[in-house]
Amino acid sequence: MTEKKNQLGPKRRDFLLDLLKKSREPLKAAHLAEITGVSRQVIVQDMALLRAGQEPVISTPQGYILLKASPKGVQRIIFSRHSMQDTERELTLLVDLGVQVLDVGVEHSVYGKISRPLNLKSRFDVKNFMSQITQKDTSLLSSLTDGLHIHTLEASSVEILDRACEVLTEEGFLVKL
Repeated sequence: MTEKKNQLGPKRRDFLLDLLKKSREPLKAAHLAEITGVSRQVIVQDMALLRAGQEPVISTPQGYILLKASPKGVQRIIFSRHSMQDTERELTLLVDLGVQVLDVGVEHSVYGKISRPLNLKSRFDVKNFMSQITQKDTSLLSSLTDGLHIHTLEASSVEILDRACEVLTEEGFLVKL
């Protein structure tokens, strides 16, 4: 990546947006800060300004990504329930079947729907996500709803999503509403 240090806000945000468009992987704020010569907090603010300007920038556990206009496959929303100890098992089962876990959400009785992007597509992504949960000594969103949560899944075919739902049912994770 070409460095563009000491650019003013609008030019820096254009540069950041261009990097996101070209990147095939999530970009961490610390890395973007190093490239642009500003603090990580300035990058976080720049990303918020890009979102405010209707750019589809999202923050994932792996870094910032730009949402593409159209999905690569078929999507399905599922409801799942399990303990924190079963989180890695659930996510690994899904990615092993060729399913990308786009997000996680809960329906909270006071706050309504709360969701966060995950974009997990490999065992490496799952391990990284679980490592962040452990290292930061935090709880899962589903801890707010006794383990019940929502995932948006994406796969290349309906058959793959059907098989994923069968496996989750066999494991006792899938909730039929």
